[in-house]
Amino acid sequence: MKNKAITSRDLDFAKWYTDIVKEAKLVSYSAIKGFVILEENGYAIWEMMQAKMDAMFKETGHRNVYLPLLIPEKLLNKEKELVAGFSPEVAWVTIGGQKELEDRLCIRPTSETLFGEYYSEIIRSYRDLPKLYNQWCNVVRWEKETRPFLRTREFLWQEGHTVHETSQEAEEETMKILKIYQRFFEEYLAIPVVVGRKTEKEKFAGAEYTLTVEALMYNGVALQSATSHYFGDKFARAYDIKFSNRNNELEYAYQTSWGATTRMIGGLIMVHSDDNGLVLPPKIAPTQIVIIPIQDSEKVLEVAESIKNKLTKNTVEIDLSEKSAGFKFAEAEVKGIPLRIEIGERDLAKNEISIVRRDTRERINLSLDDDLQEVVANLLDTMQKDLYDKAKAREESLTFEAKNLDEMKAIMDKQAGFIKAMWCGSPECEEKVKEIKGLKARCLPFEKEAISDTCVACGEKAKEYVIWAIQY
Repeated sequence: MKNKAITSRDLDFAKWYTDIVKEAKLVSYSAIKGFVILEENGYAIWEMMQAKMDAMFKETGHRNVYLPLLIPEKLLNKEKELVAGFSPEVAWVTIGGQKELEDRLCIRPTSETLFGEYYSEIIRSYRDLPKLYNQWCNVVRWEKETRPFLRTREFLWQEGHTVHETSQEAEEETMKILKIYQRFFEEYLAIPVVVGRKTEKEKFAGAEYTLTVEALMYNGVALQSATSHYFGDKFARAYDIKFSNRNNELEYAYQTSWGATTRMIGGLIMVHSDDNGLVLPPKIAPTQIVIIPIQDSEKVLEVAESIKNKLTKNTVEIDLSEKSAGFKFAEAEVKGIPLRIEIGERDLAKNEISIVRRDTRERINLSLDDDLQEVVANLLDTMQKDLYDKAKAREESLTFEAKNLDEMKAIMDKQAGFIKAMWCGSPECEEKVKEIKGLKARCLPFEKEAISDTCVACGEKAKEYVIWAIQY
């Protein structure tokens, strides 16, 4: 039976998304527009993401630091492109205590400036390099339109900032991080992604180039899910990050920056969830299994505890609340818990229990004599793969090709999605495509295809293969 509190995603996708966020108790609204409260269930998912990604970063030699929340305006102004890119979204502190500050302080929208100043103080020689630092923190960007996880004025993220001896090493780092993000999305979040390079118009302000991870949501709208930027020595020159090289000569360093945010939770919702609530891939679910005793009898509770003790390789909870069994089932569904084990006196009389998969809602009856650990492990592995395969099939069904603007418009009039098309490389043609319902160049994919020889907008000779889409 469908959850009546959740609007059908095929009827009103935006309302469905908001209903999921509310019913799964992921977020509640605060007194300030755009600033949300990450509730227990939402923060638990972020903690899982943080733990998995942090381990992947540390496996490649990165270490965590933490820099201040506030940035002096004069420091921010050292990198003009960065300032121009973020100035419309910056929040300022102008009073400290009861005293007006001589210099305004920016609440960090990103931390390139602080890292630049810090690195200029601690780097002296090539022997100090590379510096592979990351920080987990919050940032503030004063967005006009907000939506939980997708665009909030304050959000949580990780931002990596690294310094290298050579441009080659820095560019290798930029690509290495992109591959980590791709692996995380596909292996843990079960979300297929497209990776490639941003156009000049879409790249990060101040970067030489930006690499991106793009995912397609259920409704055919793209989500920029993570980015990795190569800075060259531009920020090093702005913040005087020099080192004595192997010839004992002063040289500017080369830098990268990269980040992913809590908007990944929004991506999880919009790719996998359904009209009954959240659906979580087992590898990222804070609770993989919930055991629900249908009665409070001694025998039922004893079996529930015994099963929990057997499943030591998984995160397991027993729901001992005083709610009805039906309410507990619905609650487990809306929270997206991958497996639900139901234990009742009637089943125990037959030496059985039931397991229900959250993704398919399939019910499986098991004998208590079965190897429960093996059954559960196989089910969780199957679910992880099935969720990825289902998302991949959806992405493929919403990926189209266009050879001219009329074909692009015809596609968008029917269904949003990824549109593969060729481009001459001119900003004017990029703007022409944008006139079609806001289509943007999501990336120049590394895996090239030859859709045609001519630009989709002007008909002149094509230089680039592009994936276009509307975005969140």
